[in-house]
Amino acid sequence: MKSNLIAPCGMNCSLCIGYLREKNRCLGCRENDENILNSCRKCIIKNCEILQQKQLKYCSSKCEKFPCTRLKNLDKRYRTKYQMSMLENLQFIEEFGIRKFIEHEKERWMKEDSIFCVHHKKYYKVAK
Repeated sequence: MKSNLIAPCGMNCSLCIGYLREKNRCLGCRENDENILNSCRKCIIKNCEILQQKQLKYCSSKCEKFPCTRLKNLDKRYRTKYQMSMLENLQFIEEFGIRKFIEHEKERWMKEDSIFCVHHKKYYKVAK
């Protein structure tokens, strides 16, 4: 799990089916490449002017609109469908830093040589 796979919204792209699938694999929303999902390429949060102006890697309390409506809606959808929270992820990152967040995510979602896909609710083997 790498920090460049944590999206500005707090999504861990390592857990996304787009990243885990073998065919037409997405490289994570931080990549500036044609191999990222169209939804990620056009994402309002990823392309947020405030994030870009303030040179912030993640949504945080450093933004006067945090949490914005778009982020609240995304969080609500992921809490309901996938039992994870973007807002909790972002609060953890802000409080403890990205390294601790990555450690926490590994403990939460990885088992031996597998990682949990939040979208399909099953484990996928990962290359070492």
